[in-house]
Amino acid sequence: MTTVTGIDTRGGQHCETTAPGVLLRHQGLDLSEPMLFGLGSGLSFLYWDGKNLDFPFLGGRVKPFEVTRNLATTLGLDLRVRETASARRAWENVTGPLDAGRPVGLQLDSYHLEYFTSKVHFGGHVVAMYGYDDHTAHLVDTEQQGGAVSTSLHSLAEARAARGPMTARHRSFTLTVPGTAPSPRTRLVPAITACAGAFLDPPIANVGHRGIAKAATLVRTWLQRAADPRRDLPQAARLMEHAGTGGALFRNLYRDFLAEATDVLDSEHLRTGHRLYAEAAPLWTETAALITKAGESGEAHYLVQASAVLDELARLEREAMRALSRLGR
Repeated sequence: MTTVTGIDTRGGQHCETTAPGVLLRHQGLDLSEPMLFGLGSGLSFLYWDGKNLDFPFLGGRVKPFEVTRNLATTLGLDLRVRETASARRAWENVTGPLDAGRPVGLQLDSYHLEYFTSKVHFGGHVVAMYGYDDHTAHLVDTEQQGGAVSTSLHSLAEARAARGPMTARHRSFTLTVPGTAPSPRTRLVPAITACAGAFLDPPIANVGHRGIAKAATLVRTWLQRAADPRRDLPQAARLMEHAGTGGALFRNLYRDFLAEATDVLDSEHLRTGHRLYAEAAPLWTETAALITKAGESGEAHYLVQASAVLDELARLEREAMRALSRLGR
């Protein structure tokens, strides 16, 4: 049996801020969850639909593992990532750091984890692992999944080996804080302007403020798009609000990050961005509620209302990011 000592098992709201937070706190770098998300330039938006999807996917953040990579770059952390097609080598990549007294981050498909309350395939889920015995792995997951949790080694192996959208080949990683790492305070402006630039000038129309505008148009068709509207629309709304895919969770995190940043930087642009995201966050919750009502009732006028709210969100978030992009000027 191996258990890393000194682990703070606090679970956050989002998996890819919870796991790096565990790894960094173990080394004495304790940052709030909004600060981890903001320094990781995590906010974005994606509307995705395709033949391999049962229903459209709304993402409210950058792609899986990008927050971790951005955070490491921004703070000068040593990020060591290991991927392999070999289950044996993958297990060695985990037990090596654990046996040496270091927690490890894992990317996996949450569907296979025994403690997971929502059985939906999501290959971009991230957890921190801090111990194991002959039968069980000890993990830190989000607060809503229980924080400090356990799952069988068999289920963990299945979750790590899963293939499909957003999965990685048995990905594990460690983060190391060097003695020369820059102060988080000095990295606020680069992290904010990088996030704003990507949001304002996305590579395709499905992403950023253009993606929200596209969602405003296409959400009107969701009753026809759904195989089972009473199932699919409420499920999409639940994912938005409780898994954070395209709902208020990431807007709340970014709002709170900007509030922390205003304690450090005296900037009207920053205050404007914070004010607008404080307006935007509850509108995402309203959107999810309207989508749920449409699915339960079969009445299209709720989707017309959701479309109007999404149009307003595209405007608000575009205005917020334009203000934030001026921080570096």
